[in-house]
Amino acid sequence: MKFKYLLYFASLFCFSNCSYNSEDDLTENVIIEEFVTYEDNIKSIIDTNCISCHSSPPINGAPNSLVTYNDVVDAIENRDLIGRISTTDAGFVMPFGGPRLPQNLIDLVVQWEQEGLLEN
Repeated sequence: MKFKYLLYFASLFCFSNCSYNSEDDLTENVIIEEFVTYEDNIKSIIDTNCISCHSSPPINGAPNSLVTYNDVVDAIENRDLIGRISTTDAGFVMPFGGPRLPQNLIDLVVQWEQEGLLEN
């Protein structure tokens, strides 16, 4: 009987110390005081989230490569890259098959485009 109470209190202790972090808690606003550049800010977002399909050559039905600076600039200027990563329409969310990019990363890409798509 003592073991039963010990087990009960141990499980109560373990579960009472758990916490839940929402996506908002895990993604902080990224504030860049200088200009956003491809090399310093955008390349890592693309490499982490897009290259699995948008490689050279593209795979899994991706229409274009996003491997180089010029590829990404072309996608923003001519292929609505920002619209594609910003959409919430089911079936069109990028990265394909995964959750939408966190808003702070989308905002960084938008800021980069607004500041002139600087490379370095």
